[in-house]
Amino acid sequence: MPTEPRKTIAIIPARGGSKRIPRKNIRYFNGRPMLEWSVQAAQTSRQFDEIMVSTEDLEIAEIAESCGAKVPFLRWVEIAGHHATTVQVLYEVLAQYRKAGRCFDLACCLYPTAAFVRPKDLSDGRAALMAGDFDVFMPVAEFDSTVWRSLRRDRDGKISPNFLENVNLRTQELEKAYHDAGQWYWFAVPKLNRDSNLMSLNTGSVVLPKTQVQ
Repeated sequence: MPTEPRKTIAIIPARGGSKRIPRKNIRYFNGRPMLEWSVQAAQTSRQFDEIMVSTEDLEIAEIAESCGAKVPFLRWVEIAGHHATTVQVLYEVLAQYRKAGRCFDLACCLYPTAAFVRPKDLSDGRAALMAGDFDVFMPVAEFDSTVWRSLRRDRDGKISPNFLENVNLRTQELEKAYHDAGQWYWFAVPKLNRDSNLMSLNTGSVVLPKTQVQ
């Protein structure tokens, strides 16, 4: 007996109040607003029943809709500030959809500044989430220089090793370290905890080439 298709949603969190780079989510990159690259990748991947943008900003909402994404509601003011977490935004979006009678099995948080994201990575990420029985699946990238030989620097410019035990070890003797690629996170909706980080103890990953991560 065939299984029922899983309902999927892409949630693109794009608030208007960025501090480090003002209006970064709609700054132009290679001829388009940054946000449009993420929306287009989601559309081309053909993995989603719904592609929506969560924002409190009317200009961002207008640009999102012009790209083909949906903005069925504006983000709550309480989670539109600098201290709001990604999980809080995801939880609010899914709760709003449930109130409207729409529930999803799988979701992908796709950042609006992921200009290098590839549609194939989104489709492969969904397949890996399901095949590996993970709660979350996400891309990572290897650090350019090993973090196990990293240094701290005080206000006077004096340096000291963060990991003194590694000072005399060769680089090839140290374990590789990875960082969040900052692009997307596929997750099983029923397992999302509103108070937790997206990266749980059951998070799978794929390593992206450094040329694909900004």
